[in-house]
Amino acid sequence: MTPEQKRNLLFIVLAGIFITNAVLAEIIGVKIFSAETTVGLAPAHLNILGFKMDFNLTAGVLIWPVVFITTDLINEYFGKPGVRTISYLTAILIAYAFIVLQFTMYLPPADWWLEANNEDNHGNYFNINFAFQKIFGQGQRIIIGSLTAFLIGQLVDVFVFQKLKKMTGSRYLWLRATGSTVVSQFIDSFVVLYIAFSGIFS
Repeated sequence: MTPEQKRNLLFIVLAGIFITNAVLAEIIGVKIFSAETTVGLAPAHLNILGFKMDFNLTAGVLIWPVVFITTDLINEYFGKPGVRTISYLTAILIAYAFIVLQFTMYLPPADWWLEANNEDNHGNYFNINFAFQKIFGQGQRIIIGSLTAFLIGQLVDVFVFQKLKKMTGSRYLWLRATGSTVVSQFIDSFVVLYIAFSGIFS
């Protein structure tokens, strides 16, 4: 295998990891979980600018670090053009995934499917088609918030990574990757929650 072939293979592998985790993070991002309860703590109830704030996060944050670290690796070996190409392609694929999910919500459910899945393991009745629509039928604000947060997060990650690279040179890849990931992860989480849920709760 020639060096050029190895380089192309590396890009394909990194792109595959990047796209898979980005799309998956968007899909599971509809679930909001309590970070405090997850680690056995009581909700923080922080009073920030007159708002009661807890550490409630989208489930997507669990795998977004993989996306941002992959971004940093692509940035390291392929530069800004590589990151820009894969980011725009991924944004298009995420939008495509949401369109397909929206389309499937309009498909009429088969009667036997409804009957075969009409109760949980505890005997509680539920409508699986309604559950499908509630889980995958994310509102426009969540879709817009997710895509906006993704693109902003990517731009921030690349910017911070490049700034740290100028400071550290070819050393401390771990520092560049970690620093840019922490900053972009925070901004991504804030943007998606703000766009998707601001004004909903008083």
